[in-house]
Amino acid sequence: MTGAESPGYTGDVVTGGPADVRVLDEVVLRKVSVGPMDNAAYTLVCRRTGAQLLVDAAAEPDQLLALVGDGSPPGRLDLVVTTHRHADHLGALAAVLAATGAPHAAGADDAAAVAAGAGTTLPRALRHGEVLAVGAVALEVVALRGHTPGGVALAYREPELVRADGAVPGRVHLLTGDSLFPGGPGRTTDPTAFAALMTDLEQRVFGRFGDDTWVYPGHGRDTTLGAERPHLAAWRARGW
Repeated sequence: MTGAESPGYTGDVVTGGPADVRVLDEVVLRKVSVGPMDNAAYTLVCRRTGAQLLVDAAAEPDQLLALVGDGSPPGRLDLVVTTHRHADHLGALAAVLAATGAPHAAGADDAAAVAAGAGTTLPRALRHGEVLAVGAVALEVVALRGHTPGGVALAYREPELVRADGAVPGRVHLLTGDSLFPGGPGRTTDPTAFAALMTDLEQRVFGRFGDDTWVYPGHGRDTTLGAERPHLAAWRARGW
C-alpha cells in the first residue's frame, strides 16, 4: 500500500509498507519498496504543474500504479526512467507503461537491454549531462558506468529560496539506482568495471556535489554524500 505524507522523511521503507513522502518547495518525492529484493521505486511530482516521474518500475505494478495515483489522482505519469538494465529493476515496467501510456527512458548503453528484458519498446536514450524536464523541475542525468554500462543517476537541486519544512537551499537530491549505496558502490563484475564506477563516482558525484546531498539508492536505506565521503579511499583499496 501507499501512504500519506510522513512527518519527517527518513527513506526507511519496507516491502508491503507505506511510502515515505518528502515535500519540498518544488517537488514531492515518494519512496516505496517493492518485490522480493527490496527494490526502491520513486515518484517525483512537480508541485507547479502536476507532472510526474517514476524511477524504476521494478515490481508489483499495482503498488506502483497506486503510488502514481497518490501523486496524481487522475493517474498522470509523464515519464518512467530505468536507472539500469538489471532484471529486478524491470519487472513492472511493461505493465506500468501499458496502464499509463507514459514514455520511458534509460541510459544510452543500457537502453536496448532494458527493452529486451522488459519486453517494451526501445526507451529514449539518456546521456551524461542531459537535463530532463518534469514540468517545471529540472533533473540532470549523471552517467555512472560500471554496475552496468549504461547506469544513470538523476540529480535534482533545490532552489536557493526555500520555505518548506526541512528544505535546504541548493541541496542536491541524487537518485543513484544501484551505483551507490550506504557503505559503497554497487556490485561490479571485474576490476575494470569497478575502476570505472569508482572514477565516475569520484568525479561526477563526490567531486561535484556537497556533503548535504541526499542519496536515494535502488535498494534499502538512504544516505548522504557526507556520510560516505570519508570512505572513498577505503572503497578503492578494497576493490569492491
